Amino acid sequence: MVEIISGEKGKGKTKYLLDKVNNDIKNVDGSVVYIDKNTRHMYELDSKIRLINMGDYPIESSGEFLGFLSGVLSQNSDIQEVFLDSFLTVSNIKDNDSLSVALDKLDEICSMFSVKFVLSVSKNEHDLPENAKDKIIVSL
Repeated sequence: MVEIISGEKGKGKTKYLLDKVNNDIKNVDGSVVYIDKNTRHMYELDSKIRLINMGDYPIESSGEFLGFLSGVLSQNSDIQEVFLDSFLTVSNIKDNDSLSVALDKLDEICSMFSVKFVLSVSKNEHDLPENAKDKIIVSL
């Protein structure tokens, strides 16, 4: 399952995402991963949550990012949830066509590995591609 928190920059998506990941870790039997563009929120995460700083990796395209994400999942079959802050930035997605393709791929990965992805996307709900609209859990 893919869930999206949408809204323009500065609307509180990261705070919502941090609250959600810290609440979800209490009810998850497996592992939880939080992927961000830096380590700024490291101390706001429960110590059981694995933080991945994408600034440490030379990812230059959305295809490379999806490959990286598959590699993360392949290294730990206990991962149940992956939270992706600043999704468009960390995944190098520049337009709605690329976002649509990435969401389809994430749906495929969810089905294959029984993992849930929660994304924060810096776009208004009405600016998202059609395949994203049914995944929105919060629009800020």
